[in-house]
Amino acid sequence: MKRVNFKTIKTNFQEGFKNLAEGGFRQIFNRIDQLGIKKGVDSMGIDKFINQCAYLAAGSGLVTGVGGVSTMLIGTPVDVINLITQQFRVTLAISYHYTGKSRISFDNFFKIVASSVKADTQLAISKNIMEEVAEKILMGLGSKAMRRLVPVVGGVIGGTINYLFIKKIGKELMEQHKLRHEH
Repeated sequence: MKRVNFKTIKTNFQEGFKNLAEGGFRQIFNRIDQLGIKKGVDSMGIDKFINQCAYLAAGSGLVTGVGGVSTMLIGTPVDVINLITQQFRVTLAISYHYTGKSRISFDNFFKIVASSVKADTQLAISKNIMEEVAEKILMGLGSKAMRRLVPVVGGVIGGTINYLFIKKIGKELMEQHKLRHEH
């Protein structure tokens, strides 16, 4: 069996943080069909929409972890992009649910995302904030990534972690919006 160089993996993750912060978030955001999210929330309701996003996130977590190291190394970038996409979809859906606005600018959207991961929203949207948010999102996953090294069990763990992560984001955003709209 080949030895895994965790230093290389860590360096690759850090490089990934930087790339994500330098435009990856905006690219992911720009690829999301905001009108499709509106239609999904209108037809399914907010709770079922969040659940659907959680299942979509679980799918990539399952695939990434199922083969152990080999699928983790190849699948992790895809899994992370999918997880962030689902987080963004949930954020947009909840924003639409509470405001009725089906379109939102990236800058306004990113302020919501930043607050959902407890980043400092008082600072202007900047590369540093985006790096901080990327790091918080990915570090939440990274600490659990080593458990994904065990084939099959890693898939179940990866899928479960992703599902619960999206459900938690949805719950926190719903609570934040409820508090804002009660005042």
